[in-house]
Amino acid sequence: MKWVDSHAHVHDEKIVRDDAWMAAALEHAVSRVITVGCDELTTHAAVAQRRAGDAIGPEVFATAGLHPHDAKEGWDWLEPILASGTVIAVGECGLDYHYDHSPRGVQQDAFEVQVALATAHDLPLVIHTRNAWTDTFAILDRVGVPRRTIFHCFTGGPTEAADCLERGAYLSYSGIVTFPSAADTQAAAVLTPADRLLIETDSPYLAPIPHRGQSNRPAWVSAVGAFVAALRGEEPKAIAASTWAATATAFGLQG
Repeated sequence: MKWVDSHAHVHDEKIVRDDAWMAAALEHAVSRVITVGCDELTTHAAVAQRRAGDAIGPEVFATAGLHPHDAKEGWDWLEPILASGTVIAVGECGLDYHYDHSPRGVQQDAFEVQVALATAHDLPLVIHTRNAWTDTFAILDRVGVPRRTIFHCFTGGPTEAADCLERGAYLSYSGIVTFPSAADTQAAAVLTPADRLLIETDSPYLAPIPHRGQSNRPAWVSAVGAFVAALRGEEPKAIAASTWAATATAFGLQG
């Protein structure tokens, strides 16, 4: 059995102080991690963390993106990195109307650009959306949904899940799905087809139960997977296998 963490930030200083996270990941059978850029600085940091798997730690792949919080910083730097062949996806990008750290119009412009770039470079698109479902879907429908689109840290319910799946997207579930307050998201996880369901940690954020309140780490994607397996009435090894295969397809990785 092997797990994949489809969305983490292992370049974050909370994680990369030492290499202990890599050994812990392998101890929990986590063999592949995708580390996600959110602006120019963190994208370069993510690229620097790319590595082949070995006896010390898992494979690490990087993405390049501009988070809605950082949209006001601009995106002129993004396309050269996408063209370099060093990243496997565009994102995370999207809309966040909960915090509004960047003006909504700027968020929308940045998201539209990245949706178009994902299609132009035939790269997966990793979406962050919070309190912005209507505008997120409107932009995707207007610009065109990239053929591989992932809604990271999916926190919607069955209705939002159906809207995403209708557009051919993948849904990635984080530690939030383990929270008692997440009944709607748990229902969505039960209904998501196995070939469209991913799991993630979003490390160092959103540690799953029973690790709530601690700095999250890729090793604990196994806890997310075990919880989703129980929700769906499946064995953890079945979820490990299906999420490994779905993540490989979504991100264009070898199986």
